[in-house]
Amino acid sequence: MARRPRRNHSPAFKAKVAVAAIKGEKTMIELAQEFDVHPNQIKQWRDQLLEGATGVFGEALKAEPTIDVKTLHAKIGELTLENDFLSGARRTAR
Repeated sequence: MARRPRRNHSPAFKAKVAVAAIKGEKTMIELAQEFDVHPNQIKQWRDQLLEGATGVFGEALKAEPTIDVKTLHAKIGELTLENDFLSGARRTAR
């Protein structure tokens, strides 16, 4: 039996197959025959989709990063002093 050349499936195709597997309307064997993909591959794509689904909804729940106000005020003060010093040095150089 000759080996079939390696195929690269698009993400859209993988999603279509994985969603069909999640729906459960057909068995893995039926899906494998319909999409011409091995049942193990369908299971892997289905599992990847289920794992990644939490990331879709989890992103909105992430809190914004905390901002250290003291550090920002210190940096602003430092830059202000530097700015004042440099502007004074420029005036004396003229």
